[in-house]
Amino acid sequence: MKAPLKRRPKTSQSGRGSVIKIISGGQTGADRAALDAARELELPHGGWLPKGRKTENGPLPSSYALEELASSEYRPRTEKNVMASDGTLIVSFGPLTGGSALTENLARRHDRPCLHINLEETTDNQAVAAITAWLRRYRIVTLNVAGPRASGDPRIYRAVFNLLKKITWQELNPKNCG
Repeated sequence: MKAPLKRRPKTSQSGRGSVIKIISGGQTGADRAALDAARELELPHGGWLPKGRKTENGPLPSSYALEELASSEYRPRTEKNVMASDGTLIVSFGPLTGGSALTENLARRHDRPCLHINLEETTDNQAVAAITAWLRRYRIVTLNVAGPRASGDPRIYRAVFNLLKKITWQELNPKNCG
């Protein structure tokens, strides 16, 4: 009898071997930084956003691979991204407020792994180590990234973008984590 065929893990377009997909709600700030980092790193990206591709500075360009929901409200989008992921990473400068606090509450309500990185209390290197350990521990394949919008914290886009670019994604194939 032949041994069953093993499927090869999906790889990113760059062939780096990563199967991690980054999703977000497409809002300005942390969400957009995560999508832009994924695109630059050639990681799969996606997520859900409100009807009309709504963000605080107008519709999200169609070059981002996000799907529209029927509702133009933000809460259903937030919940859909939490539920569609294996875990949610929330990055902020300080305590969570507004939509970021809602994201954390929804992750807890749905018993989903959630990691909050407060950049006022940790260095980038500590944050990278914490995120990497958490991704491995929970074998995250689809990662939802959230945090403040740009109008709430103008520093957040650059901070999240740079933080995600420091992670060695190709070493995080969840099938190899243990």
